[in-house]
Amino acid sequence: MSRFDWLSEYLARMQDEMILVRRGSARELAPAHLLEIDAEDWGRAAQLAASLDYRWAGTWGDHRGEQIVLFACLENEGDYLVLRTVVDTATPVLPSHSPWYPAADRPERHLQDLLGVLFSDHLDDRRWTRHQAWSEASYPLRQDYPLAGQPQDETPPDGDYPFTRVLGSGVYEIPVGPVHAGIIEPGHFRFSAVGEEVLRLEQHLGYVHKGIEKLAQGRDPAGLLRLAARVSGDSTVAHSWAACQALERACGCRVPERAQALRGLLCERERVANHLGDIGAICNDVGFAFAIYQCSRLRELWQRRSAELFGHRFMMDLLVPGGIGVDLDQGAIDTLRHDHARLRRESADLFALLDDQPSLEDRLLNTGRLTAETARRFGCSGYVGKASGQAFDVRSANPYAPYDRTPMETPVLEEGDVMARLQIRAREIDASLEWMDRLLQSLPEGPLQADFRCAAAAEGIGFVEGWRGEIITYVRLDEDGRVARFFPRDPSWHSWPALERIVLGNIVPDFPVCNKSVNGSYSGHDL
Repeated sequence: MSRFDWLSEYLARMQDEMILVRRGSARELAPAHLLEIDAEDWGRAAQLAASLDYRWAGTWGDHRGEQIVLFACLENEGDYLVLRTVVDTATPVLPSHSPWYPAADRPERHLQDLLGVLFSDHLDDRRWTRHQAWSEASYPLRQDYPLAGQPQDETPPDGDYPFTRVLGSGVYEIPVGPVHAGIIEPGHFRFSAVGEEVLRLEQHLGYVHKGIEKLAQGRDPAGLLRLAARVSGDSTVAHSWAACQALERACGCRVPERAQALRGLLCERERVANHLGDIGAICNDVGFAFAIYQCSRLRELWQRRSAELFGHRFMMDLLVPGGIGVDLDQGAIDTLRHDHARLRRESADLFALLDDQPSLEDRLLNTGRLTAETARRFGCSGYVGKASGQAFDVRSANPYAPYDRTPMETPVLEEGDVMARLQIRAREIDASLEWMDRLLQSLPEGPLQADFRCAAAAEGIGFVEGWRGEIITYVRLDEDGRVARFFPRDPSWHSWPALERIVLGNIVPDFPVCNKSVNGSYSGHDL
């Protein structure tokens, strides 16, 4: 059989299998379908998935003694498909997904740095997460590597990352970071420009790598949730919820309806608070200070109410395995509904002003455009994707409780510029306020927690629509019910690379507002 004939037969077989997956006949990693494939077919499976318009949503690995198990998550029309394969720890070589999915670039380099998996045809072999504190032969996520690492007396500075040079008459470089003038986390941005026009932007992240994946190993489920809540502090509810889903699906725990409803309420409160902050910050970056004053005031009132009713401004550590650790009485429900009405009135006036402000339009319209095609290729979700025509939202595409009973409106725009990303945030605030009111009108009665037990090896996966977009969390428990593997995929893994495209053709002074309109999480990326 010729190579072409073999490939044709393989593609036909794989397409049949994917059709069966869509019909639910494959193995389950609920709510995803699980498809086991040979390591040598890993790259060709991605090629076929791309041809069938599957979105690439993440990859992770799991060291299990003499083998490393690799996963890749794909999505199409709300259906999730997880590919799984196995390589030998001694020779962990695998074809790359990056030739067909640009979004796979950095996640695969993360696996190469931390697990030692070599992607044979990867388009970029530079390190991504590897710190100077680790030798070239050290892979921190392998089981035999100590949590404390192998500390040196002095760690060399990470100053030799091989940025790509742009050559030409009049081209110059602008290095920004990793330490910034503001109180943001560290990240390096290397601009190549002619005059004020940006020809290329290249990022280098990973400066706040915390060892989250390694720290999780050996924890009990409650301890894992405390860690998940700190993956990205502004997404504490969403990351905790995704970890809860993974744990509860692994252990077959049925969460009470009231607990699910309150989880949804907290997640929407988190969305509103962060969107208010971002809208004000975007306007402030172009000199419209009035908006940040008003948005900061509204956000502060919102977070003070969270502290009053839920014990924490950011609602941290409220979710527990099998349920939630906070409840609302009728007085609190009435207070929240009053707050929603007040914010709806005040935000309506503010957003109307922002929509009719010539100075804002001059700086935000047509600035930092992300095309629909680029957004799709990079797998962008949340406000970055929705502003560029990507309608995907986990709450509606693959609804989970309580969104399966109380549907959520998903706003979408096509313009793909900074203004569109601001407007998506504003519309999501309106949608969240309306949704929370509907939820509180029919808040289910019943217990807040179910009996959560898991004393056997199991694995589970969670999918949650956080305020930045889709969060994917994988958890594997050992025979004693303790965490053997934890991987949280923040949406920032997809929005950070998109920023490199967003800024092209813009002037250097517009980078801050382009960056703020994306607002990727350093912490959520730098696991």
